[in-house]
This record gives sequence, structure tokens and C-alpha cells, in this order.
Amino acid sequence: MSKINKSEEVLKYLKKRGFIDTWKAIELFKATRLSSIIYNLRMKGYDIESVWVKKKDKPRYVMYTLIK
Repeated sequence: MSKINKSEEVLKYLKKRGFIDTWKAIELFKATRLSSIIYNLRMKGYDIESVWVKKKDKPRYVMYTLIK
């Protein structure tokens, strides 16, 4: 049985859910460098959009969305 790496886990999640943020990546995959993973996926040809999200009384954060 081969071990799946964090980039593959994030890509699989993006394909299933369509989006991910840093906290979800940390919670699910212990991936603390999501921006680096997204960069590498983009270099492999995946179209991933970055959207800044701001919720009331909370700091803003980036939501990454896989464009089909």
C-alpha cells in the first residue's frame, strides 16, 4: 500500500469538495504550507483560484477553489 502525500490529499479534497482553506488543510492533513502545495499544483497545470474571504469580526483568509 503506497502512502499518499499531502499534495495528493489536497488535490483529492479539491476535486471532491471544490475548495479548501488553510485551517481545513491543517485539520485534515496536517498540511501547514497550503500556499506552497497550491503553487505546486498550479505548476502542474491545475487551475486554482485564490479568493480572499472576510467574515465579520474575524481576520481575512484565502479560500482556494479548483476551477473545472
